[in-house]
Amino acid sequence: MKRKIYPGKPYPQGTTWDGKGVNFTLFAKNATGVELCLFDSDRPDAQEERIVMEERTHEVWHTYLPDVKPGQKYGYRVHGQYKPEEGHRFNANKLLIDPYAKAIAGVIDWHDANFGYEVGDENEDLSFNESDNSSFIPKSVVIDPQFDWEGDQLLGIPYHKTIIYETHVKGFTNQHPDIPEEIRGTYAAIGHPVAIDYLKSLGITAIELLPIHQFVNDRHLVENGLSNYWGYNTIGFFAPDVRYSSSGVNGEQVTEFKNMVKALHKAGIEIILDVVYNHTGEGNHLGPTLSFKGIDNASYYRLTEDNPRFYMDYTGTGNTLNANLPSVLQLIMDSLRYWITDMHVDGFRFDLAAALAREFHDVNKLSAFFDIIHQDPVISQVKLIAEPWDVGEGGYQVGNFPAGWVEWNGKYRDCIRDYWRGDNSMLGEFAQRFTGSSDLYMDDYRRPTASVNFITAHDGFTMNDLVSYNEKHNEANNEDNNDGENHNRSWNCGQEGPTDNDEINQLRSRQKRNLMATLLLSQGVPMLLGGDEISRTQQGNNNAYCQDNEISWFDWKNTDQDMLNFTKAMIHLRKNHPTFSRRKWFVGQSIKGLGVEDIAWFLPEGIEMPDENWDHDFAKSLGVYLNGDGIRQVNEKGEKTYDDHFYIIFNAHHDTLDYKLPKSKYGREWVKVVDTHSFVVEDSTVYNPQETISIEGRSIMVLRCERKNGK
Repeated sequence: MKRKIYPGKPYPQGTTWDGKGVNFTLFAKNATGVELCLFDSDRPDAQEERIVMEERTHEVWHTYLPDVKPGQKYGYRVHGQYKPEEGHRFNANKLLIDPYAKAIAGVIDWHDANFGYEVGDENEDLSFNESDNSSFIPKSVVIDPQFDWEGDQLLGIPYHKTIIYETHVKGFTNQHPDIPEEIRGTYAAIGHPVAIDYLKSLGITAIELLPIHQFVNDRHLVENGLSNYWGYNTIGFFAPDVRYSSSGVNGEQVTEFKNMVKALHKAGIEIILDVVYNHTGEGNHLGPTLSFKGIDNASYYRLTEDNPRFYMDYTGTGNTLNANLPSVLQLIMDSLRYWITDMHVDGFRFDLAAALAREFHDVNKLSAFFDIIHQDPVISQVKLIAEPWDVGEGGYQVGNFPAGWVEWNGKYRDCIRDYWRGDNSMLGEFAQRFTGSSDLYMDDYRRPTASVNFITAHDGFTMNDLVSYNEKHNEANNEDNNDGENHNRSWNCGQEGPTDNDEINQLRSRQKRNLMATLLLSQGVPMLLGGDEISRTQQGNNNAYCQDNEISWFDWKNTDQDMLNFTKAMIHLRKNHPTFSRRKWFVGQSIKGLGVEDIAWFLPEGIEMPDENWDHDFAKSLGVYLNGDGIRQVNEKGEKTYDDHFYIIFNAHHDTLDYKLPKSKYGREWVKVVDTHSFVVEDSTVYNPQETISIEGRSIMVLRCERKNGK
């Protein structure tokens, strides 16, 4: 029977199931023709039906098929000029993934047919490949968006109450002995009660997942027995990656993802996605033709002005999406809105966000990308986290993103690492980072919560490895240990790698507690690297992007229970005491009626630190007083916030130091609540004003003075 074909509509982009049929649209400005290709299965030998899309409204091709239903596999063949030297790479021999596909049934099977040119030809990409790739490219899938959310809504946890846990869907769950084996490594595993109970008991408020958009496993990695484990190589900005689905590939992955989100929300945990809108998985001029490159290369990518055969590469991946072009901006905004409205995601962390801010060449924080997000009533209301750098000139933009954004604070990471490994001249910057980095965020009316504080992240050493290795050990990546950061600001405590030396192991444990405590006591938004709380190691690999194996997976059987208990206790302390999560800046001024500042810094002698002491090279210790009466914020009911007073002593020196406590006006009775040397959390030991106490080398002591009768 002859298929019915209707004109359809040019909006919305992608496929839309209305209960009676499906509307298909494809933006292809420079194309001369588009064929919609339907497949009867996702098998390599699937039968293909080609439908010429006759209708074009402006730059969008569209058609409506009344007898097509959810589950239908499809792709596109796009006709036009193949002139790479002019920026055009149309090749209708290539079946292409829909940029707006909500699900993708499978992964790429690498073959030379996936390239628009003849691989190995002396003319490289100027040659033309006539091979059909439909047996090697995964098919897009029409989905039914209906889902019972049971009243679920975004949680909207304020930044100052947020504690982020960065992790990987597979790495977190793949070896967990209490999660059913058949779902390990999937969205269902993250949403399983065992995983959620663990996250709740830890105390974090948000889980930040490494990229889950459908991504490309680079050919050279696959051929070397590796994979693009981290997933920073997106090809489907609307599709949850099929590799993390335990329930199926024909749209079931969408439902599984939604069930994961619903379960996390029921537990009070937000979900933040690490998103990669700066480039795609199609690489440079010698990369494959999988989607955007064949649909309309010149309308999606930044091409070099003098020779549009080549790509501008601000990302180190071979290409850069051109966020100044309307087609790209619409794609990004539509994708973000979809993940918020349809998938109930609470926020995003933008990989190499500076690349999105580039207009022409320079980074411009007032670029069209930020303007549009700022005025969007949906996107502007969720968490927007920038990785504020890219690999291009002038790309390091920490502190320069506009209001409404928070940033991964790379300067916080570097400073805290340097302080605890004993670098000189660190006190002044340490104080800035500990109090929210006002030097970076205060001048443009942003708040301490603009700083996402982190010491470790997926990219680099784990916390355990940071105190166990001086050098990276990336040999398993098959790049002769040339990949990854060389300057890690790490210290192995006396021996490289694992050791049986008890003294070194005790010091490493103490250093991990120091780093974790500093992170959770600092003003700003703390982000933990998942696994640091159980002393996860990557065996010295600081760039495990291609290691989908035991190097990256959590080793739950060897959990460091002491570190886990300490981390839980520190998170509990932070959540129960608003003095560590202030919404507003310290001002260093006396509180009316008390004659005591909201914050004060002290020398070991018990006197406030003079300005000249901040720059002493030998100084590696300081005391800080946090006034519970000086929080200067109100709660959700408009009531003024008060807390106990705290006195924290940091000693990065290798020797024990005697510290004299401040005068009685700062506190009349101090109780030790944290001691990273003796692993104390909550103690009954009481200290009096101006009493001298000993602080062990390389340790932190936290003292609390209970606020009584308004004092």
